[in-house]
Amino acid sequence: MRVFEAVVTHRTVSGAAVALGLAPSSVAEQVHTLERSLGTELFDRARRDLALTSAGERLLPWSRRLLAQAEQARREVVATRTRLRLGVLAAVTAAELPAVLARLTGHRPDLDVSLRTDTTRDVLLDGVAAGALDAALVLDAPGPLGALGFHLPPAPLAHVDLQDVPLALVAAPTHPLARATALTGEDLHGHRLLVGSPACSYRLAGERLLGRRVRRLHTGAVPATRACAAQGLGIALLPVHAVHDHLATGALVRLPLDPPPLHLRLLWRADHTPLPGLRATAAGR
Repeated sequence: MRVFEAVVTHRTVSGAAVALGLAPSSVAEQVHTLERSLGTELFDRARRDLALTSAGERLLPWSRRLLAQAEQARREVVATRTRLRLGVLAAVTAAELPAVLARLTGHRPDLDVSLRTDTTRDVLLDGVAAGALDAALVLDAPGPLGALGFHLPPAPLAHVDLQDVPLALVAAPTHPLARATALTGEDLHGHRLLVGSPACSYRLAGERLLGRRVRRLHTGAVPATRACAAQGLGIALLPVHAVHDHLATGALVRLPLDPPPLHLRLLWRADHTPLPGLRATAAGR
């Protein structure tokens, strides 16, 4: 197609050959090859300068479109990859992160994601606010950003909800509430709720669900809290994915009090979108 375009521009084989840095015989052969592949002549060779036939006139706009697309493809292939510095709350890395990364890279193959994992939400939020991170994945309650009860930095933040993270209130099968068929928050008074750190998303969700009237025992991260619940030390509010196997084996039972799910949210500075179309790309649209 480039040879065809050059002959159209220079009107002679020799002129096209000089422009392309090829031998005239090579230019003539490529034109003949193109004509044979199409089954028609593209140039009127009865004239001194090579004028297009009607078939050549029809091919010309197609040739220009194809060459433009080829150049666009070349630019995109050799272009520098777009980098996204993504902060991830440690509590979501194993269960939710792979699907989010697959969605991002599936829609943007040029995307180079650099991950920073932290157990502290404030570190990620401050990183986004300061520009050290382009975006962050956190857990939050339905509603405005920060509805779960955590502090927001003094910066304009935008977000998109990616998926629900279902929660389950669980206990050991020997727990006094294990055989209950219905529960309210009042029924939990006097029982012990196993919790993580004060900033833990699941602890904040428990306080929203149950208030502060139930007793609390700090047990640390999710695996430790789950193990303590299985030993009968109290009840625990944990993500369903973290207790699924224990519920299946009977090591834990699910109490009949359905908490609302948390939302997995991707957030970034509203005044600086790190990636064009980030909202739609992250949401899989």
